[in-house]
Amino acid sequence: MKGDVLISIINNYADFRILCEKSWYRIPTSSVEKWLTNCWPPQWVAFYQTKVFHDEAYAVRYYAGVREICEVHRRELFPDEATSHKQNKQYYQLLLEPLQTLTQPIFSRRRRRIVFIPSTWEKFKSAMEINDLYHESPLEDRLWAEFKYLQIQAERQELVTVNKINYFLDFAIYCIAGKLDVETDGDTWHLGREKALIDNLRDNALRTEGWRVLRFNTRQVQDQMANYCIPIVVENINRLGGLNQESTEPKKIMLNNKSSQFELF
Repeated sequence: MKGDVLISIINNYADFRILCEKSWYRIPTSSVEKWLTNCWPPQWVAFYQTKVFHDEAYAVRYYAGVREICEVHRRELFPDEATSHKQNKQYYQLLLEPLQTLTQPIFSRRRRRIVFIPSTWEKFKSAMEINDLYHESPLEDRLWAEFKYLQIQAERQELVTVNKINYFLDFAIYCIAGKLDVETDGDTWHLGREKALIDNLRDNALRTEGWRVLRFNTRQVQDQMANYCIPIVVENINRLGGLNQESTEPKKIMLNNKSSQFELF
C-alpha cells in the first residue's frame, strides 16, 4: 500500500530532542494538503536528517510506528513560546511508538534535499539508498532497476524549481557537461491533448534551465528497455561528457552485445 511509511525531515536538534524524549512529530496541515493527500495517514514515520547533524546527516537512521494523529494549533504544542501570529498555525501531531534504529542507515549519495517520500514497508526495510524508497509507479521502478544494475547514478523525484514552479523529475542524471531528465510517461497521466500541453510547458521550462529531457512511454519501458530506452540514455550521458561522480575509473556498459563506454568522473 502506498504510504505505509512516510519519510519526513528532521532539520534541527530541538525537534530531534522532542522526537526522542516526547515521542511526537509535527507536520503542518498545509504540507499534508500540498504533498501527501494520496498517502495520508501513514502507519510508520522515518526521519531523514539534514546537514546540521554532521556525522548522521543525509541519511535515514530512525523510525517509529504511529499511534495516533491529532490536529492541533502551534500554541498547543509549544505553550511557553512567545506570542506571535505563528501560534495559530495548524499541525498534525503524530504521536509515536518508541524510536527504533535501522541496522543499516539509508543514505543519500548526493546529499540531496528531499521533501517527503511516501514508501512501502517492503521498500523501506530493503532500501540501501534514498532512491530505493520511492513508490511512484511500476514504470519508474523498472527503469530504476536497470539504472542500478548498470551503475547509472540517478536521483529519483528530484525537486527542481523554475520561475517559482516546482517540478519533480522522475530521474535526474548529472553529467560533466549537462543535466539529463528522464521521464516515464504512464498512459494514465500523460495521454490526451491537455496533458501533452502540460508536459510541453514543463519540458520547455526545464530545457531553458539547461536540462536535456528524454521521455519513454509505457510500451517502450515494458517492451523496448534493452534495445531502445537504455541505449538512448547511455548515448545522452556520453554526449554530456559522462557521469559527474567521484569515481575516475572508466566503465563499460554492455548493451545487446555491444559496448557503450562512458567515463565516470
